[in-house]
Amino acid sequence: MGRRILVETPSDLSGDAVLAVAEGARIELSAGLLGRLAASRAATVRALSDGGPVYGVTTGMGSLAHLAIGAAEQPAFQDDLMLARSVGTSPWLGRREVRAALAARLRTVLEPEAGVSPGLASVLVAVLDADLHPAVPATRNGAAGEIIPLAHLGAFLTGRGEGLDPSGVPRPAHELLREAGLAPYSFEAKEGVGFLQGVPVAAGGAALLGAETRLLAAQALTVAAAEVALVRAPRDPYDPALGRGDPELALVHEALRSLAGGEPAPRMLQAPVSFRVVGPALAHLLRAAARLDQAVARALGGVSTSPALVEGRFVGTAGFDGFDLAASADAVRLGVLHVAEVGAARLHRMLDPRVTGLPAQLSADPGRQAGLVALHKRTVGLLHEARRTAAPASLGSAETSLGQEDVQSYTLEATHALRGSLHVLRDVVACELVAVHQATLLDDTGARGSESLQMVLHKAFEHLPERADDRPAGRDVAALVRLLGVGWAHDRLDTTRDAPLTGHA
Repeated sequence: MGRRILVETPSDLSGDAVLAVAEGARIELSAGLLGRLAASRAATVRALSDGGPVYGVTTGMGSLAHLAIGAAEQPAFQDDLMLARSVGTSPWLGRREVRAALAARLRTVLEPEAGVSPGLASVLVAVLDADLHPAVPATRNGAAGEIIPLAHLGAFLTGRGEGLDPSGVPRPAHELLREAGLAPYSFEAKEGVGFLQGVPVAAGGAALLGAETRLLAAQALTVAAAEVALVRAPRDPYDPALGRGDPELALVHEALRSLAGGEPAPRMLQAPVSFRVVGPALAHLLRAAARLDQAVARALGGVSTSPALVEGRFVGTAGFDGFDLAASADAVRLGVLHVAEVGAARLHRMLDPRVTGLPAQLSADPGRQAGLVALHKRTVGLLHEARRTAAPASLGSAETSLGQEDVQSYTLEATHALRGSLHVLRDVVACELVAVHQATLLDDTGARGSESLQMVLHKAFEHLPERADDRPAGRDVAALVRLLGVGWAHDRLDTTRDAPLTGHA
């Protein structure tokens, strides 16, 4: 964890910074920022002392908001808010997702209306510095915001929750904190209720998933370019004139032309549809990922606490609402699955000798050997399961909290579903890449695409056996899935964030 991010203003913890923290960067809060936090904390304490009920501080929460919390109980109440709401279980978020959530939570509590102390901000930094892994549930959050995962995160800080050791085994938080040289934190007045507000878990996860989407878009494009070159498809669908009014499509078409190279003697007048629509499919995916980035920026920069201290008074807000993030994640998932479906269709065409001019099913000995026909069946099964669960995760509100209106946004479900669709696309791309390798071994025409494409394919083919006979191709897929996860071909598509990832979400 060599990189350190100096945070002088809350906006320094941008989506890019959250990504860096997820990958191991450390955070340093400037003295000036800590001083401003102390001042906003003092203003919050003064407002609390002015009298009058304050939701979640002097009153209960939800349908119990009409009940007063006595002065003697108020200090412990903020810690206790985490207990009954910690109802999650495994699957737990991975280390990168939790680090992203911690960074996003820190970003939002640095704003003055949150009214937290420098101590709370500092303990979040300390947990990140120690690389601790609070146990935060990945799904099953039927709330308007993220009270269940945030309660787990808050309970970890107080030492009453759980964390995961390096092998993923749950352990009491107080033990992990002690071993890291940290003391349990006790939330001060209003800090606990403020900690439970907002959607930082989904915001951090969406930042990671947006980056992963762009990486997979570049990888899918690279494999598609190789397929275009191998079947000697006409380059007409990628003509520069066809990108008019659509910068993302123009970008994708330019990258396709550059990678696939020219083809003076196409094998066909018109390529199969799955070859022609790769540009629009990837362009749409890039647009959807950009909209998800914008939703992350809004979640990080908006007013996420409730009640928020505004001009000396506490104001109830809807900062817990995460529909913007959830709906944006759903939109990306639709684009991801469309790219996967188009890729699976292209893989099917790669097995057809009428399209490729190569042996049927890319078999080294047709008839005696089956080639890769079962590999395509694998992608069909993957996509069937993905379609079965493809309903929007952001819809389906239900009445909870004893009739108190609670309109769920299902942010965790939406990001969890997007994560699953990205796994599907990665698997489909890996299957396509196996077929490209097999076709390259069987092809004697020299249709290999540009030198740049040949270089990047060579890096992938190093992980595969140099033979075309039948073998357990699942091993090849597994090796390529790992390669895709660490950033193969990340620079083949010029996007705003094209650095390789050290792992996938």
